[in-house]
Amino acid sequence: MRKLRWGIMGCAQIAAKAFIPSVRSSDTHEIAAVASRDVTRARTFADKHGIPDAYGSYMELLADPNIDAVYVPLPNHMHREWTIHAARAGKHVLVEKPMAVSERDAVQMVEACEQFGVHFQENVMYRYHPRYDRIKEIVHSGEIGSVRAIHGVFTSDRSAMEGDIRFRQEMGGGGMYDIGCYLLSAARYVLEKEPAAATMQALFSPEHGGVDMMASGLVEFPGDAAFTFQCGLWADFANTLEIRGTHGTIRLPSAFSLRSDLSPDIQVTVRGEMRIEPFERGNQQLLLLNRFARAALYGEPEPVSPWDGVRTIRVIEACLASARDKRRVVIEPFQGRVGAD
Repeated sequence: MRKLRWGIMGCAQIAAKAFIPSVRSSDTHEIAAVASRDVTRARTFADKHGIPDAYGSYMELLADPNIDAVYVPLPNHMHREWTIHAARAGKHVLVEKPMAVSERDAVQMVEACEQFGVHFQENVMYRYHPRYDRIKEIVHSGEIGSVRAIHGVFTSDRSAMEGDIRFRQEMGGGGMYDIGCYLLSAARYVLEKEPAAATMQALFSPEHGGVDMMASGLVEFPGDAAFTFQCGLWADFANTLEIRGTHGTIRLPSAFSLRSDLSPDIQVTVRGEMRIEPFERGNQQLLLLNRFARAALYGEPEPVSPWDGVRTIRVIEACLASARDKRRVVIEPFQGRVGAD
């Protein structure tokens, strides 16, 4: 069986915690090398995780002919640069969420990958779990009636993590970029529409580099449907989603994170009668990786286009502008390509 050979850009914790174990649990992937701007750090990381090669620069990694694809868990503001370099080197790219820190950067990333014929995807793995296909089935069936509102919460308390890159504005820090992307992509995914406007109030914490540490918002969709949310890095943990229709409601007590103490099951209530639909926990990261491999190796289509990530970034930018300027921000229809450098 042909394997997708991966290179890892950087020695990020998320690579060790989620990406490497998922790759190792599949016979479709293998990790060929890791790179860091510090070759000693790269070699230490490689030895710890049993990775054959280590490089002291990202360009050296991209020059390795034994690598088919790169995983980019670098700080958010570096995603654009290294995605484009990887595309030019002919490597497929899986970039950590958020895809980028601006619509322009995100568009240029997608365009570069299209130009050089490489597969590109954002690492938003929750959508690859089969329960989201089931949610769409229920919504499309009309069982819960017309969807009137969606409410999502994704919060955790990371406020004591001194020096965390999430607290640096110049690196694309803050709660909306870090986990708000899940909330906004989920609402768009379920409603299958693009938002018309956004209003958000946020705590921009001076103790944490002035980034948004907690936010509450309203995103308006065409047809009078609305998405309300709470998102932040300085609040009690929750990751829930509720889809409310005219006849019933779908609830996900654990909508995005599926750590070992959380249930993947969904709750469906229709006209007062509630049922639990059970799901296996599975490995959301592995599910994404396997779809990525089939697309990269055999050209199979992905369920979500990389342009979806561009649209999510547009909404994040609107929400942050609303919070900073204390106003409702109209989101203009997406115009598509803006041109790469």
